[in-house]
Amino acid sequence: MPAKQPRLVGINHVALEVDNLERALAFWRAVFGEIVADESEPGMAFIDLGDQFVALAEREASEAKAHFGLVVDDKQAARKALQEAGAELERGRFLNARDPFGNLIQVVQYDQVQFTKGPEVLRAMALELTKTASALEELRAKGIS
Repeated sequence: MPAKQPRLVGINHVALEVDNLERALAFWRAVFGEIVADESEPGMAFIDLGDQFVALAEREASEAKAHFGLVVDDKQAARKALQEAGAELERGRFLNARDPFGNLIQVVQYDQVQFTKGPEVLRAMALELTKTASALEELRAKGIS
């Protein structure tokens, strides 16, 4: 019997590398006005988009590299499928993998993160997904439930 393949649910975030974090935030504010940005991690700023975010990583001050975060229904199935497809998996607490072209992909599991889809979207995608208590608390803290 073939292994269960993970289902793509959405894009959780995009991480960009910048030369100067302060200038990058000034640019984003010039374009989009008032933005909420979490700057609690050195060399990083996380621009809040509700249940998603854009991460800015200052090249000289952060180890973060440009990547995008995919949301799947089953992270372990994604790990196995990535390995079987020959992706290069990075060590560490995240499921980070490089595709054959060198693109960095970070995979998170839907029930464990604040990213959410409305019931009508989940139905249209034929997905029945729930959230962990900690993910629900993150959403409640932002006024999203």
